[in-house]
Amino acid sequence: MTTRSTLLVTTYNWPQALQAVLASVRRQATLPDEVVIADDGSREDTRELLLREARDFPTALRHVWQEDRGFRAASSRNRALAASRGDYIVMIDGDMVLHPDFVADHLALAQVGGFLQGGRIQATTAWTKRLLDGATPRFHPFVDADFHAQHGDDRHHAIHNLALARKKAESRNAGSTVMSCNLSAWRKDIVAANGFDERMEGYGSEDLELDLRLRNAGLRRRRLKFAGLAIHLMHLTRAPADPEDAAAPNNCILRKTAETGATRCELGMDRYAAEYATPPPDLRTLSPTAIPARTAGGR
Repeated sequence: MTTRSTLLVTTYNWPQALQAVLASVRRQATLPDEVVIADDGSREDTRELLLREARDFPTALRHVWQEDRGFRAASSRNRALAASRGDYIVMIDGDMVLHPDFVADHLALAQVGGFLQGGRIQATTAWTKRLLDGATPRFHPFVDADFHAQHGDDRHHAIHNLALARKKAESRNAGSTVMSCNLSAWRKDIVAANGFDERMEGYGSEDLELDLRLRNAGLRRRRLKFAGLAIHLMHLTRAPADPEDAAAPNNCILRKTAETGATRCELGMDRYAAEYATPPPDLRTLSPTAIPARTAGGR
């Protein structure tokens, strides 16, 4: 039986970065069966970009938008998860430019009873500018990356080797880093967990909390190294001064999940089941007259 895949991409008011991400999706050796954009309230220029991209996009492209009421990544992802139809969900952020084998790697290493946590290669400011200007990303040991960046991912190379990745994924050392910017899981397991906990608003910990519930349910987190490579574009962070502040509301919810061993959240993706019983339209099917022409110099 063929595994259908969804690539879920979060975005918020950075269409230039999203365009670079979608360009890297076009270059995938194995295309996802659909790309679902989880939009946390972007302006109209993001919608216009997606309609332009849809003209010749190589797979289904869907746009799930919610009103901008502050940082609500949990509900944005939950809407997109409810709208998705893949058996296997690969999640990235809209500032992650993908290796051509990114989707293929996640699918090759997926296993029943587990989920995959990948990392990111931090682009320098100069490399970020080149990528945003349309440069094709290159992945090799000497890329223009900041391997000392403090973003929680212990990464010192940009080497792609699927055989090494398989060996690393079987290691019992799953690492401590959890980032939903490069995470994949079986949809049925995410549904059982009810997706992200929407009580968690503002920056931080919604991915840590989902990871914990998945592991509480008996799933094994497997580390994705030497595969699933993606370049993180440089930008200003919205992180608080101390993301690990134990008194922060999101971290209080995280601690409660750890204490109770919860496997499912109450305020999650099931609240959108009726709304997305029929998935949002594939943007490629919209009338050509509704789609703006590509701008000069656009990809």
